[in-house]
Amino acid sequence: MFINLEDKEIKFILENNYIGYLGYIYRNRPYIVPITYYFNKENNTITCYSGEGHKINAMRKNNAVSLQVASINSITNWKSVLVRGTFEQLFGSNAKAYLHKFSLGVKDVIMKQEHRTVNFISEFSSKIYNDDIPTVFIIKIEEFTGKKRHTIHA
Repeated sequence: MFINLEDKEIKFILENNYIGYLGYIYRNRPYIVPITYYFNKENNTITCYSGEGHKINAMRKNNAVSLQVASINSITNWKSVLVRGTFEQLFGSNAKAYLHKFSLGVKDVIMKQEHRTVNFISEFSSKIYNDDIPTVFIIKIEEFTGKKRHTIHA
């Protein structure tokens, strides 16, 4: 049996994960790719970054995007969230600020969930201060939904 997730459960899943599947459209065809993300609960956005290429060009042309995040324990015990929103590229100091918050946020999630430290924060910090910044973008959340399945076997 599938059950709808409440908003607080959806936000919990978004806050406590950092890998999702980004959906976008290019030439009237859907694409889905894994991406690292940070859920900014203060302004209800998803922050991501990428190098220039196919997905960035596609999202610039059609800014309707989605992000799917799942927490899967087994075939009968999982939760899945789907975010729908719009792509917005960030520039300059605004992009740097979001990238910094992204790196700190992802680091915190990894430390909390996986109980390990990560060193990539220094890689982001050097990019932020050397102006070697990747394409930073947010997904402005328009709506989200979620489902879960939890079956207890006797």
